[in-house]
Amino acid sequence: MSETNKTVLKALELLQLFLDHPQLTLQEAVHLSGQPKTSVYRMLMSLEEGGLLKRTDVGAYELGLGFLQYGQAVSERMDIRREALPVMVRLNEEIGEAVNLIIRDGEEATYVEKVDTKEPIRVYTAIGRRAPLYAGACPRVLLAFLPDEEQEKYLSRVKLQPVADCTITDIDVLRRVLSESRQNGYTVSHSELYNDTSAVAAPIYDHSGSVIAGISIVGPTSRYKEGQIQLLAQKVIEAAQAISRKLGWNDRRCGRGAMQ
Repeated sequence: MSETNKTVLKALELLQLFLDHPQLTLQEAVHLSGQPKTSVYRMLMSLEEGGLLKRTDVGAYELGLGFLQYGQAVSERMDIRREALPVMVRLNEEIGEAVNLIIRDGEEATYVEKVDTKEPIRVYTAIGRRAPLYAGACPRVLLAFLPDEEQEKYLSRVKLQPVADCTITDIDVLRRVLSESRQNGYTVSHSELYNDTSAVAAPIYDHSGSVIAGISIVGPTSRYKEGQIQLLAQKVIEAAQAISRKLGWNDRRCGRGAMQ
């Protein structure tokens, strides 16, 4: 490895410290990095000059506004469908069921990507289809992991209307299911959007730890027996975590939340 590459890697290691420490003095950076003081000083100065770090009034260092520019560029260019699709394909190949990707759009959820099953009996969901947040596993997982205040505002004004035979239309039941889903890290539905269909869904997080999408596996209820639910839940959680990491989610930095 060239000396230049080593220098870059050491600078990156230094920047990593600021993920856990909002501000660091020169001495603190030296202590935490284990690098020579002269080297750390030169890297801090260079990073400050490049806008990646800035010095506070008391002489400590913190992340600079330059990161906002990079972050905005990444955010604008990142397509969650592109990042999620390879994971969805692997999940589909592993379990043989249809896989859906869904995002929130106001008080509804919109299906934005899917991978169909090859099974002769299947559940067809069109990309672009909208569904209420309270109905069905994948829409409801977005509701379950909303911040408490935002979730409560939604629950206080929503009118629960039946979509299929088992759509939840009792607000107390919905509250209990949302609480259980958050605790478990996934949600399950049976005949809530379509009769005789079942789904298991998990939340997808972004770099800040906010839930921005959901992924679900769906199929005929006959293939979703009680003994299979736990296995399917684990598979969909693992897929959701894989997509979340591609979007910058870090379970150590953002907190694992309900992803167990």
